[in-house]
Amino acid sequence: MNFMQSLRAAWRERDTLLCVGLDPDTARLPPSLAGSPRAIFEFCRDIVDATADLVCAFKPQIAYFTACRAEDQLEALIGHIHARHPGVPVILDAKRGDIGSTANRYAEEAFARYQADAVTVNPYMGRDSVEPYLAWEGKGVILLCRTSNPGGSDFQNLDLADGEKLYARVARLASGAWNANGNCALVVGATFPDELAHVRALVGDMPLLVPGIGAQGGDIAASVSAGQTGDGFGLMLNSSRAILYASEGEGGDFAAAARRAALDTRAAINACRAS
Repeated sequence: MNFMQSLRAAWRERDTLLCVGLDPDTARLPPSLAGSPRAIFEFCRDIVDATADLVCAFKPQIAYFTACRAEDQLEALIGHIHARHPGVPVILDAKRGDIGSTANRYAEEAFARYQADAVTVNPYMGRDSVEPYLAWEGKGVILLCRTSNPGGSDFQNLDLADGEKLYARVARLASGAWNANGNCALVVGATFPDELAHVRALVGDMPLLVPGIGAQGGDIAASVSAGQTGDGFGLMLNSSRAILYASEGEGGDFAAAARRAALDTRAAINACRAS
């Protein structure tokens, strides 16, 4: 199956909109992994195995691996997810954005080297910087639209000459002219539910990756209400730190704590969904 097919199957088969972000901060890894040369992989692997039946996707953040020279552990992790949990798509959170020739290499990195099912991309250099990713027809291309960070308002919320917001122009292009292969999705933060609702109205049933719940404080109920599709799906609500580090302060099995946090988050999301 391609990314879109896998995502839709995961939504229905697991009855979940939860995406778990894999952001392994070496300063916060549990003491039980101290001294292991593959601690990053082992930490993420155990959390993946504890939560895979609860999620619609996993989203490893590439910088947490490359900053530690752990690219091999990222490759191993994605390989593990595909081998042990087939059908759970992997989104490489890379937020790449560059001219076409360089974008070709970034697309090859994400899809050929790391074997990711989708990648996050910064579209603000225009169509030619996005096209190399879109050419991989079976892969998802998740474009930054209205991001969850406060500074996103510096540019994304600006009015264009015709009065349209910049983020809205991105949404329209992603759901229209740029989406010839049907492999586009968008990033819209949980911290901006009004904009999330506007994007949903613009793009129809296009999948939306929604960061910002959990540690960033985005409101689950508001996000689900604003962004779900008519059948109660359409969203990948991402939580990272609140699940990864759920065992901090209580000790014990970090993977079991992550599973409890994921169960609670999925239940909170599902309580807000359309029946």
